[in-house]
Amino acid sequence: MTLRSIAEASKRVQSREISPVELTRECLEVIERLGPALNAFITITAASATTEAEQAEREILAGSWRGPLHGIPLGLKDLIDTAGVRTTAGSAIFKDRVPTEDAAVVTKLRTAGAIFLGKQNLHEFAYGGSSLISHFGPVRNPVNPEFVAGGSSGGSAAAVASGMCFGAIGTDTAGSIREPAALCGVVGFKPTYALVSTAGIIPLSVSLDHAGPIARTVEDTAILLDALTGNAGELSYRATIKKDLKRFVAGVPREFFFAGLDAEVELALDQAINQLVRLGAEIREIELPEIPDRTLQSVEAYQYHREMVARSPELYDPERLRRIRTGENVSPAAHETALQEQRKSRSGIVDVIKEIAVDFIITPTVPIPAPRIAPLLEDRSRLRPVELLLLRNTRPMNVWGLPAISVPCGLTSAGLPIGLQISGAPGRDAEVLQIAYAFEQLRTS
Repeated sequence: MTLRSIAEASKRVQSREISPVELTRECLEVIERLGPALNAFITITAASATTEAEQAEREILAGSWRGPLHGIPLGLKDLIDTAGVRTTAGSAIFKDRVPTEDAAVVTKLRTAGAIFLGKQNLHEFAYGGSSLISHFGPVRNPVNPEFVAGGSSGGSAAAVASGMCFGAIGTDTAGSIREPAALCGVVGFKPTYALVSTAGIIPLSVSLDHAGPIARTVEDTAILLDALTGNAGELSYRATIKKDLKRFVAGVPREFFFAGLDAEVELALDQAINQLVRLGAEIREIELPEIPDRTLQSVEAYQYHREMVARSPELYDPERLRRIRTGENVSPAAHETALQEQRKSRSGIVDVIKEIAVDFIITPTVPIPAPRIAPLLEDRSRLRPVELLLLRNTRPMNVWGLPAISVPCGLTSAGLPIGLQISGAPGRDAEVLQIAYAFEQLRTS
């Protein structure tokens, strides 16, 4: 099945070849048809989405087109606050929680005229890399429902890949946008730290949390990022990606990032690197520094959950509760040391990138294809080691605060998607999107 992109749908909406109401109805029909198999949504806001689509249609017919997201149906990871619509974080604790205000990203998208179809399933409190542990049941991969969709933004990636929505906004603390995007065969972008506001988003670790888009193409990703950041005109990310690509140096850190790759992932990455050479890349083998331990994430997660853990521990998944409690006894001195290590790591990576003189860092997004679900649920002790492996290559970019994107770069013999991760120096989001777009165009030409 060929799915329309945001760019294509937007062009047709603007020219009135198709209406926002038709697009919304199409998405709701896919949600109804595939929902039981994939479990990508927790809350479906069909009535309000239809009302929003009707309003967008009236505005466009009156000549008040707001831009490329006007009338486009989107989804939101269910830890992004929406006024009047429950936001659960995939947890029994928040199963009836209804915010009174929109998160900052929702306000931006409403201004752009987007339609909201509902809230998407995730790993409980975003604290896991599989989206198998949710009060509302596991998310399943749209390529094959027997396989993991990834996490924690698994519902968002599955929904985009299956045609339930045209794009989605997820969050990424250790890879939670890029990893599920890679496993589901779509594009996921984690911007430079703090480029996109996380205000009104239930936190996991405020020092590591990022918000960003999941979409079917790099151009669609840029369109969403423009709305989230307020970029427009010639300086927009969408305009930048189509500029002529200059020669660039791509650093390939084989130690750690390429260790123990699945054979088919390794073959796809070798082919992707060859394609980058065709685009004008000079490939350079590099080494990158080690990243700090997880102390900071542990203590910041516990700080948010402390009162709820004390009051209602039984409402947490046991493994989530155990992980949250790892931050309980971290001393203030150890917390301060972890913050200092984080700052040192972020300033240090800028110096490293300058010293090794590379423009981009190229790695597999995920070292293995999507694993099967059944064995992980039958023996839960196997789940955490698998999640650590799934998030191994993405987590460093959160620690460093670098912009990083996952783009599809192949399929396994079983048809499971493989992702290429492209990262750049802080603030070079436009350049990361540009090289990802050029790579995508070469692969699809």
